[in-house]
Amino acid sequence: MGVENECGSLKKELRLIDIFSIAAGAMISSGLFILPGIAYAKAGPAVILAYAFASILIIPAIFSKAELSTAMPKAGGTYFFIDRSMGPLMGTIGGFAAWFSLAFKSAFALVGIGVFAVLLNPGLTDLQIKLVAVFFCILFAAINIYGTKHSGKTQVMLVMGLIFLLFIYILAGFFYVDSSNFDNFTTMGTWSIFSTAGLIFVSFGGLTKVCSVAEECKKPGRNIPLGMFLAWGIVSLLYILVIYVTIGVIGEDLSGSVTPIYDGALNIPVLGGIGAAAMAVAAILAFISTANAGILAASRDPMAMGKDQLLPNSFAKVSKRGTPFFSIIFTTGFMIVIILFLDLESLVKTASTLKILLFLFITISLIIMRQSKIRNYNPKFKSPLYPWVQIAGIGGFIFILTQMGILPMLLVGCFICFGFWWYWFYARDKIWREYTLLNIIEGVSGEKSTGYLVDEELREIIIERDELSEKSFEKIIKEAEVIDVFKYSLPDKFMSSLADNLSNKLKIKTEKLYRLLKKRSSDSNIAIHPGVAVISNIIKGKEKFAVLLVRSKMGMILSDKLDPIHAFFVIVSSEDKKNLYLHTLMRIISVTGEADFDKKWITAKNDEDLKKLILKIWRDKKEI
Repeated sequence: MGVENECGSLKKELRLIDIFSIAAGAMISSGLFILPGIAYAKAGPAVILAYAFASILIIPAIFSKAELSTAMPKAGGTYFFIDRSMGPLMGTIGGFAAWFSLAFKSAFALVGIGVFAVLLNPGLTDLQIKLVAVFFCILFAAINIYGTKHSGKTQVMLVMGLIFLLFIYILAGFFYVDSSNFDNFTTMGTWSIFSTAGLIFVSFGGLTKVCSVAEECKKPGRNIPLGMFLAWGIVSLLYILVIYVTIGVIGEDLSGSVTPIYDGALNIPVLGGIGAAAMAVAAILAFISTANAGILAASRDPMAMGKDQLLPNSFAKVSKRGTPFFSIIFTTGFMIVIILFLDLESLVKTASTLKILLFLFITISLIIMRQSKIRNYNPKFKSPLYPWVQIAGIGGFIFILTQMGILPMLLVGCFICFGFWWYWFYARDKIWREYTLLNIIEGVSGEKSTGYLVDEELREIIIERDELSEKSFEKIIKEAEVIDVFKYSLPDKFMSSLADNLSNKLKIKTEKLYRLLKKRSSDSNIAIHPGVAVISNIIKGKEKFAVLLVRSKMGMILSDKLDPIHAFFVIVSSEDKKNLYLHTLMRIISVTGEADFDKKWITAKNDEDLKKLILKIWRDKKEI
């Protein structure tokens, strides 16, 4: 996926199709190829409603994750959100939950490979199935330690292939559905729908991975939310249609099956053995993709926790091959333990319980970030219907947790106690960090308790997210068009020429742009320094941004209130580029405040010298 550059920062390489494939690929695995049979045994034909309920229940978490990911696109996303909103104690618990829930899910996928190995050798015992899973666990760990990375194109092709095969399965199976298999729809009782929804909740855990790779995403404000929503919508529909067809063609024989789609294909005459083999291959490919990517992604949370000193520094260390080898080894060892000592249903329930707990934390984190009113919390995507969607989500997550059973709740309880214990005895004295919950406490108590350090960290994240670095400013200046005005012209004619020059770049009508610029130029506040003026506007649309540099040696008189203007800076931007607009404006104001800037501007020899003047002053100011 993303790779590190020489400075250790992650390259922004992931496109929309990659984000969709990461989320969808992680969801189309055990949740579809193993769980339906286990879930059917719990809820009967109403298992369809259990999947639908789980899909609806995750919506608040999707909205919350999308907003937080576009506000703070950082590696180890889920841990980072919880830590910066609720503090290092909750960050420790949330980081462990994110880390181990992904390990549980990946272990589930590895067990899936072992289960499908039974098709090749029906005589395999339960222990042998687990040993197959352990073998692949060690194999994938070795691959990740060695440094082989996923190819984005391979992941996309794999997911598209899986969706195509499932579409064929649905299309062929619709003609052989026996409606009588849906009689006694709620034969296990209505309440079983909710407990089963909790069981299969792990099926939707793939969306968590998107947060972990947010730092590597191109246009995160657009691609993260859209990729998540597309993955959620398409995969949720696939779940419901595939399970409908499977129940329709198998009936009660589905109960307890650990190869439900394979069994379903055998019962569809037009698919038969060849179709079943194709489904088995699809399942194994899905398991491999989920397990291998899971081991890779599971290393991001401990890396981030290691950097924040919540874990020993060894977790943050990277080998010469660029892989967090210690984190991978430790995660692999943990996965081997849970593969060997937990049965399949306990593994699924524990993974689902941890996922629900994480989504609960994420939803609360969003509320804290919003209510803190922190200045630099500036997400590209905002959750609709806030806070009602989040409140409903919190209620739903708490309710579904109560339906999970005693063993998963005990395991998660022990897990939370361990996180608290670890923070109290290991990390508490090593770190002190502000978090946004303190801003809310400060507002309620009236006593100052923050130094705005989180706000400053968010500002740095925004600069990185929107590519507002010094290099981006230099690129803007180098690529800006320069207009030299050699004779005096009337203000209206001058504004008209500026509008005409910018209209093609911004794809906006000249007349409309002229009216905006003329209205702005009538404001005496455009004069930022003697002889220097900035004419700027926020316009409607998306992905619109342009800067124009204008020099008038004679000086332009725009109104009686202003001195003659020799240097004009015209900045026009759409709302989605507002941060870039504000940072560019701020830097231009800083540069033009230099002593005798207007005189140096007038005497510059040519367009290149004008740009060099701006960049030299900017670089000199940075070094001070």
